[in-house]
Amino acid sequence: MVQALLVSASRNSSCLAHLLIRVEIYANSSLAHNASENVTVIPNQVYQPLGPCPCNLTAGACDVRCCCDQECSSDLTELFREACFTGVFGGDVSPDSDHLCSVQESRGAPGWFPFLCVQSSPANSPFLGYFYHGSVSSQRRASFRVHLRADLRDRSDFGYKQGDPIMTVDKTYFTIPQVSLAGQCVQNAPVAFLHNFDVRCATNLEAYQEQDGGVIHAKIKNGAVGGIVTPRVTYEEAADPDAFITRTGTLLSNESASRNVNVEEHYIFRWNNNTISEINVKIIRAEINAHQKGIMTQRFTVKFLSYNSGEEKEFSGNPGYQLGKPVRALDINRMNNETTLHLWQSAGRGLCTSATFKPVLFGEDTLSGCLLEVGIHENCTWLRENAAELLDSLVQATHVAMRGNSNYSDPSDGWLEIIRADAADPGAAPPVSVHGLCADVPARLHIRILFSDAGAVEGMTQHEIVGVETRFSTVNWQFQCGLTCEDKADLFPVSASVQFIKIPAQLPRPLTRFQINFTEYDCNRNEVCWPQLLYPLTRYYQGEPYSQCVAKGLLLASFFILAALLSNPWTRTCKA
Repeated sequence: MVQALLVSASRNSSCLAHLLIRVEIYANSSLAHNASENVTVIPNQVYQPLGPCPCNLTAGACDVRCCCDQECSSDLTELFREACFTGVFGGDVSPDSDHLCSVQESRGAPGWFPFLCVQSSPANSPFLGYFYHGSVSSQRRASFRVHLRADLRDRSDFGYKQGDPIMTVDKTYFTIPQVSLAGQCVQNAPVAFLHNFDVRCATNLEAYQEQDGGVIHAKIKNGAVGGIVTPRVTYEEAADPDAFITRTGTLLSNESASRNVNVEEHYIFRWNNNTISEINVKIIRAEINAHQKGIMTQRFTVKFLSYNSGEEKEFSGNPGYQLGKPVRALDINRMNNETTLHLWQSAGRGLCTSATFKPVLFGEDTLSGCLLEVGIHENCTWLRENAAELLDSLVQATHVAMRGNSNYSDPSDGWLEIIRADAADPGAAPPVSVHGLCADVPARLHIRILFSDAGAVEGMTQHEIVGVETRFSTVNWQFQCGLTCEDKADLFPVSASVQFIKIPAQLPRPLTRFQINFTEYDCNRNEVCWPQLLYPLTRYYQGEPYSQCVAKGLLLASFFILAALLSNPWTRTCKA
């Protein structure tokens, strides 16, 4: 059906211009046929684009402004040729490569480009098949086992090595939820041999599914041919379920059925050489309402212990500290003097009253904090004392171990006293007291740990702590008012930071008077660094062993000498 519309433009009762618009309307005949009759042929996207014309949205009809629509006649295309869709939606799904000679000739290119350009058909685009993978993976439920890919090999029958994934008899990984580098909780993360971890994952109670049945029936390879280890599982009830669950809704009735959820799972692997001799699992459960809504914080720990070790305190290294191990601390003022430095592990609203502690790990710079509720009529002395007490609770120690295996029962076995600089004085009050304003409130605790390399054992560098300092920072707190100052609690943030500073084991050589006065060869104060002209052959280059650099340099020099001997002037001299 063809429809025509005449548009006239007039001024002062006089017609100035006419515009005739003709529209062809097609009936949607595709709805009159059965679905089985309309078979869509999907092209192979390896050889041609899957959707060559994305703006072609209507079957059997012309789409306005879609110049790549093959169903548009030439007359219709002339009506909107100047307003065609551009980009990928307009049909430019395979843009021409910049390396084609034809493209660079039209856009302009440097003079040397004709020697490097590519002569190829525009249909053979490098973007063709860019999103083609060739396989489809279906979503699977989270479980404690994940199947191997076809290209992976199971070498657990010949013993585990550090970092190897723990295998089951079904050729699958033994997995436990872990936290990825992006901070997200990965449900199907393989457990690595001799790698300890302690993570927390937030889970929605509506999407939670009990999975400990897979642990009970799991059969894990112990590292020997035909050897199998079955985990031994024990259950305990959580003393305070509300410490793990943040409720987001109110139950209308408490008469509904209840269910059990796992709030903590602790795995202990006993190892002997390159085999696993025993696996003990302790699951802490909490009983909640079946219709309870909220966020549950789960904790998963994995610890590898030697087969002949007891329940003694685990070392943080032998003798030097290992990266990621807790910093050992000692409090000589208590009977039970074993302790460590702590940071906050916030949960829920981030309040200090509900925050838990986590140990300071060696070599990891960390910043943590929590929120303290303060009112507009708060007493400044109480606020200072409360903030100072919260910050002091993180360092309930007097000494820190220099090495990872320092003996707790012997204070003279490599223990350093913690230097407390600028200790907070909560009793010192300003001369003027104003409601909603407090000066010099302790707000941040800085923990600086100095360490150095203290030799090597079997090629492994041993780290040693040489000093620990704690320092407070104060701020002036003022109650934050909106349009009106209401008598409600404000949030005062307190934080703690840990910084590991590596110092050289030996003091650097002092500069000579010539180096101080003559700065032409100083690479730090000049753009041109002459001492590093032959950088790969100098001691500054640490990418390869020095002997290999010298060997490669001599080989390169021999090539230059050979090229000089075979050059034309040299051959003329020999002939003469």
